[in-house]
Amino acid sequence: MARKNNRQILENLEVVDAGAKGKAVAKAEDGRVVFIDNAVPGDIVTVQTFKKKKAFYEASVLSTSKYSERRVEPVCPHFGVCGGCKWQNMGYEHQLFFKQKEVEQNLKRIGKIELPEIIPILGSEKQYFYRNKMEFSFSDNKWLTLDQIRSNEIIENRNALGFHIPGMWDKILDLDICYLQADPSNAIRDFVKAKAEELNLSFFNTRHQEGFLRTLMIRTSSTGEIMVLLQFFHEDEENRKLLLEAVAKEFPQITSLLYVINSKGNDTLYDQEINVFYGRDHIFEEMEGLKFKINAKSFYQTNSEQAYELYKITRDFAGMNGDELVFDLYTGTGTIAQFVAKKAKKVIGVEAVPDAIEAAKQNAQLNNIENVEFYVGDMKKVFNDEFITTHGKPDIVITDPPRDGMHADVVAQLLNLSAEKIVYVSCNSATQARDLAILDSKYKVIKVQPVDMFPQTHHVENVVLLEKR
Repeated sequence: MARKNNRQILENLEVVDAGAKGKAVAKAEDGRVVFIDNAVPGDIVTVQTFKKKKAFYEASVLSTSKYSERRVEPVCPHFGVCGGCKWQNMGYEHQLFFKQKEVEQNLKRIGKIELPEIIPILGSEKQYFYRNKMEFSFSDNKWLTLDQIRSNEIIENRNALGFHIPGMWDKILDLDICYLQADPSNAIRDFVKAKAEELNLSFFNTRHQEGFLRTLMIRTSSTGEIMVLLQFFHEDEENRKLLLEAVAKEFPQITSLLYVINSKGNDTLYDQEINVFYGRDHIFEEMEGLKFKINAKSFYQTNSEQAYELYKITRDFAGMNGDELVFDLYTGTGTIAQFVAKKAKKVIGVEAVPDAIEAAKQNAQLNNIENVEFYVGDMKKVFNDEFITTHGKPDIVITDPPRDGMHADVVAQLLNLSAEKIVYVSCNSATQARDLAILDSKYKVIKVQPVDMFPQTHHVENVVLLEKR
């Protein structure tokens, strides 16, 4: 039996908002919300739905009868296919407006708490070429654009080095250029692809789990250092060396040239042995004279310059005078802990990832910071009464959890702990609002400051200061 086609044409919808996951928002005649790809608030569009739920549709634009004044021409030729910079067709000042609005609405609607006037969002000085880490995938079956398909051109070379098409785990868009990471990122990626084809090396096929070249990672730092890591599906020493030697010769400025032999089902590096082909196994990031050692597995904020602004706001909100004991929850590699340490009596960082804590300890030693301590463990288990008895009751808690927010047990422990101040850094204001609602019984929100870490995307960070009532 043929599947029923539920697709509908909805004509002349006015796009009124920008919503979650970077989608534009309109309203259908039946009252349902319509989430639309590649539209801008102010557009009037005709769309075709591809998903229907009780309260909403998801749709794609068929035609635009009126273009919004908020629109700008995207700079990237891959816009609309890549899926990485969904707001590139909207002026930056408007991106900031909708990010601020999202934070305010989440805190009000989900948190339902008393709020101060929210400080205007801090925009990023760089709107392109701001990322310090990019990961590209090889494929022997590149994604063909509609223009390529319609041209009836026979494309014999299907090799690609680029990004996954959103929602398609085995399709890779071959990149001509990417505006997210500064030079020599594009030059390195293009050279690697060209040299691999010159050497007749096979590109990976995810579906069949075969091929030689798997992924390419490029990390850069504000100090000018560069890390390049090539991931191979199996060992082929002769060809591996030929490719790596060519990269080292072409780009002598590379600080750390690494490789991995990974024959498992996924690309993740965290359980893999990292091999040094040339140079060091790490690069250095620097912030206010502090040095942070970054290896292939390290987590570090991907916008270095804006991370500095975020950390300054966090330290500002904490308002330390040098006598405070500070707990830094979800400390990662301890960057915030070390950044605020000179203003505190002592900082204690807690993190679930052992490698991150090891890096935090190494960086503290490197920076000669003696008033920090780091502990590893699952936050909801480690952050208990015994931990507090051992280390003392903190004056200030800084928390920077993952997108899911804090575990309910951690929030409950914060209420029991009753520190004078909490500084809550979040990459998801919706889960942050949920946690703030629970903390509201004992804490009042004093300051709120959104920060844009990722221009051209819908993502936004938010810093909140809470003080005990």
